[in-house]
Amino acid sequence: QTAGQSGEQELESLVLKLSVLKDFLSSIEKKALKALQDMSSATPATAPQPLSRKAKSIPVQTFEVKLDITLGDLTKIGKSQKYTLSVDVEGGKLVVLKKQKDSQEDWNTFTHDKIRQLIKSQRVQNKLGIVFEK
Repeated sequence: QTAGQSGEQELESLVLKLSVLKDFLSSIEKKALKALQDMSSATPATAPQPLSRKAKSIPVQTFEVKLDITLGDLTKIGKSQKYTLSVDVEGGKLVVLKKQKDSQEDWNTFTHDKIRQLIKSQRVQNKLGIVFEK
């Protein structure tokens, strides 16, 4: 075995280790993000918990959506972007997640008390307006 071959093997081994480390860091980042979201949605201890074991839990629903912007906002945003909308009925939360470049994520969490009205469009079947407190 020549010195060149062992150097290549060491480099391959290093690249493999870096790849594993990158995946590991990515999974830690996702777990930390989920933990933050769970902590921000934690209900106060005084909230009454349902006693019935038969009550079915409603799973969090996730939808791919496009943000429909008003004409006044067009100059700020440019083109419409895809977002992920997560609805947690039991937690009373609506999370709007936007993927950005370099796998960065930007999200807003709205609690049920900030949502004033949901308006289903009469003209477009798959359009929903959400009116927030502000």
